Amino acid sequence: MSRIRSRNTKLEVEFLKKLSAELYPEGYRYRKHYKKLPGNPDIAFPRHKLAIFIDGDFWHGYNLEKLRKKPPKKYWATKIKRNIMRDRANAILLKKMGWSVLRLWEHHIEKNPQAIIRKIEQALSHK
Repeated sequence: MSRIRSRNTKLEVEFLKKLSAELYPEGYRYRKHYKKLPGNPDIAFPRHKLAIFIDGDFWHGYNLEKLRKKPPKKYWATKIKRNIMRDRANAILLKKMGWSVLRLWEHHIEKNPQAIIRKIEQALSHK
C-alpha cells in the first residue's frame, strides 16, 4: 500500500507533457493538484473553472460490477465504494461553486490521449 502513488504517476506525468504541448501555445494555463478546491483536482484551469480528475480504473471503481464477479477482499470493495461516494460528493461541491468537472479514466487516457486532449479543449472553449 505504501508504494501506491496518488500523485505524479507515470500516466499523469506523460499525459501532462502532452497536454502542455497542446494547450500551452493556445494560452491555456493549468495547475496541478489544486488544493484550493474540494477533492484536490489533478488538473485545474482556474480561469475557466474547469476541474479534471484522472481516475485509476481499480481505485475509482471502473467496471465495479465486473470486479464483483471476482470479489475483491471486503476491505477493497469497501474502499472503492467510499472512493466513488467521495468523488460524487466532490463533484457536487465543485458544481455548486460554479466549476465544471471532467473525470478521465486511466484506460481512456492510455488508449487515446489525443481524444482526451480534444475533449478538454472543447470543455475549455465552452467556458
